[in-house]
Amino acid sequence: MSQRAGEMAEPEARITTVGSSAFRFRVDYEQSKKLPIGKAIHSDVVSAGGHHWRIEFFPRGQSEAEKGEYVSIFFRHMSKTRRIRAIIEAFVIGSDGNPSAPDILQRTFQTFEINGDKGRHDSWGWNRFAKGAILEKIFLAERHVTFVCAIILIDDKPAILVPPSDIGTHLGRLLDRTDGTDVSFIVGDETFHAHRAVVAARSPVFRAQLFGSMSEATMSSIRLHDITPATFKVMLGFIYMDEFPGEDESNDYSTEMLQNLVAAADLYALDRLKVICAQKLWNTVSVDTVATMLACAETYNCQELKNNCIDFFAVEANFKEAMFTDGYALLLLKFPSITAELKRRVRA
Repeated sequence: MSQRAGEMAEPEARITTVGSSAFRFRVDYEQSKKLPIGKAIHSDVVSAGGHHWRIEFFPRGQSEAEKGEYVSIFFRHMSKTRRIRAIIEAFVIGSDGNPSAPDILQRTFQTFEINGDKGRHDSWGWNRFAKGAILEKIFLAERHVTFVCAIILIDDKPAILVPPSDIGTHLGRLLDRTDGTDVSFIVGDETFHAHRAVVAARSPVFRAQLFGSMSEATMSSIRLHDITPATFKVMLGFIYMDEFPGEDESNDYSTEMLQNLVAAADLYALDRLKVICAQKLWNTVSVDTVATMLACAETYNCQELKNNCIDFFAVEANFKEAMFTDGYALLLLKFPSITAELKRRVRA
């Protein structure tokens, strides 16, 4: 652009990207300080956070109130988005190439908006960013001052809440009616109606029984052994709902029931059920029950519960009490190698 006679040349201003949301804005301060109050030097439009921005530098301040003693810096949002929130920050690079001291570092958290129907973009910054005399004395390097400007967008979009999964509730209702059931399990003197596809999908053992080459695959009624009706009822409820039936109302499953469920979960390869039972057992551990829990964990390959019980035993005071319980006597009889390890750990 040609320059008219008597008109001051536009001061040099150059902007470079130093990160995804940070920019260096280098201006010829010696030239720009000759501009009148309220006159700005504009950076090129830059991109940060998917939005367009422009840095506006007023070498003698934006308003007459500062009497030309302060420089002003403003961030102007140039995109069409009607509203965003952002953290903006600016500081000066010294003549030695190092960032300015904290007293010349500005940061603020603002909401940028398009002003009404005229489409004017909002800007925010600092009227009194720093005194011009300080910039000239400390931060001038070959006539230039370099600012680092950073923009961090805050994602404050209103959340759309997703309700918790209710598939367990819906599947659990299938247990309350016989609609669509195609297999029944006889446990003791009780009969439980179920759906082959659901049971098989949850347990590889049941899948082999119900859809494999075993004789049960063609049977509409299957008798189960080595499990009580009460234990099977809870296990079947877990298969459908992925949680203990009635757990919202009561958490008072007995230690015996939990141990029976660990055995059933191990038998039918319901690993999640086994871990949940182990957690419940561990939550009620005491010197009176730890030996029985350890025997259960070892019998049914529940490694987490086993490790915790061994650590509990390793406390000498716990060991001295637990070793006189009936559970410890059975543990000694059934798993002598474990009791020997416990004694070694206590002595250590």
